[in-house]
Amino acid sequence: MPSAGAGFASGHDDLRDIRAHDPGRVAALLAARRRRPFVPADGRLMLVAADHPARGALSVRGRVDAMADRGELLDRLVTALDRPGVDGVLGTADILEDLLLLGALEDKVVVSSMNRGGLAGSVFEMDDRMTGYDVDGTVAARFDAAKMLTRIDLDDPGTVATLETQGRVVTDLNRAGVVAMLEPFLSRRVDGRVVNDLSPEAVIKSVHIAQGLGASSAYTWLKLPVIDDDMARVMASTTLPTLLLGGDPSGRPEDTYASWRDALALPGVRGLVVGRSLLYPADDDVAAAVDTAVSLVRPSRKAAA
Repeated sequence: MPSAGAGFASGHDDLRDIRAHDPGRVAALLAARRRRPFVPADGRLMLVAADHPARGALSVRGRVDAMADRGELLDRLVTALDRPGVDGVLGTADILEDLLLLGALEDKVVVSSMNRGGLAGSVFEMDDRMTGYDVDGTVAARFDAAKMLTRIDLDDPGTVATLETQGRVVTDLNRAGVVAMLEPFLSRRVDGRVVNDLSPEAVIKSVHIAQGLGASSAYTWLKLPVIDDDMARVMASTTLPTLLLGGDPSGRPEDTYASWRDALALPGVRGLVVGRSLLYPADDDVAAAVDTAVSLVRPSRKAAA
């Protein structure tokens, strides 16, 4: 990580002081940040996701407050971003600007998270409003892409408003030459809880709905879940570049890694976007978990022993 002498925070206390006394440093560091191409020379991307807290989703592996400590989360993110083969991060402004001030975004791909209004467990969870980054903020920050959660409930009349809004945002991002990253699901409420339908038929339908949003798809990418059954059919439903969603960790890590490995070999899959599985692994070894994921995205790079 770059030294504090370059204008970066030297630690959590320094970060808090900068936030209180020198908020203009955020804009200065954004303007000076070293950038890199969105797609690396090998055509593969390994991104770390950190936008869960803004939707009130703090739990990992049954621990409800796992992501509650911001300092701990930042330390885990810095560790992950410092590992060889990690290309960048996806997050909301609060997290991305903390990482920026810590110097962790230099030479990294950065993806802004746009719609975090569908708070986990709320009665309005399906109302995925734009409460995070907007197009102007993403462009002004010189970020590389903007991500939207696109949950589609065929029984909820409010879904059409979400699709209309996202269609406009996809159009604006494409016109600005910034990647629009869509994460679609067919979702419904079961006993009051929002559940994503991960059957091949449902995922394929969600892909077709999402990839049709906007007046251009030239800069549109997809972020899709790895499903257990017929992932090849899912990938056959699109020509858009696709990153795989790591999801909430469950089951044995080796089974998760095996499913990622198989899906990463499919045509059109360009890499992984993983958050909690890597930041809060079962053995708490962030570096090893990240290295394993990198070795799957880039098989020529061996995971740490």
